Amino acid sequence: MPPSTPSVGAIRLLRHFVTLPSHFSSPLSTSAKRTFSLLCRTPQTTPTLAAVTLRKPISHQNISGPSTLSSQARKFSSTPRHNATLNQVRRGCRKGKRVRKTTSPALVGRPQMKGVCLKTGITKPKKPNSGERKTARIRLTNGAVVTGYIPGEGHNIQQHSVVLIRGGRAQDCPGVRYHLVRGAFDLTGVGNRITSRSKYGTKKPKSA
Repeated sequence: MPPSTPSVGAIRLLRHFVTLPSHFSSPLSTSAKRTFSLLCRTPQTTPTLAAVTLRKPISHQNISGPSTLSSQARKFSSTPRHNATLNQVRRGCRKGKRVRKTTSPALVGRPQMKGVCLKTGITKPKKPNSGERKTARIRLTNGAVVTGYIPGEGHNIQQHSVVLIRGGRAQDCPGVRYHLVRGAFDLTGVGNRITSRSKYGTKKPKSA
């Protein structure tokens, strides 16, 4: 048999005796006990005795802690999450991102690569620029043959020179997708460079 829940009247009577002062806390009389037991027998769809609000009132000191305030803070998201419907999925809403095409495919994901110079040459830039761009044909260690741009003024490489190349195209030279690193292997740095010396492999000048 399931336990019977106390009625509202029994809860009020119990609360009355609990809140009495200490000099009035005498044992219950026989009639009060009988009334309390009769009230407890009547089935009611009320909260159980454990749910009666006999606890202390909430003070402002109990909720002033930082942990309580952080837990009470509202979790806000500017972009609500809505799952795609079946029709949206069938129409093709879930499309993967395109893979970015690399500008230096011969490096195969490496930052630099060593190679041997096959020949040096001069390339004319495209319009509206004009001039002579120093380039070199390089055979890399993986067997690929590429064209690299030689930065800076003057160079000393020739056929069979060992050089180091990196990714990076020459903006006004079609087909030139690589740069030679100055100051690495057989390619020396720019001689009389004052600014941006680290890009051109120039050592720091000795102070007089």
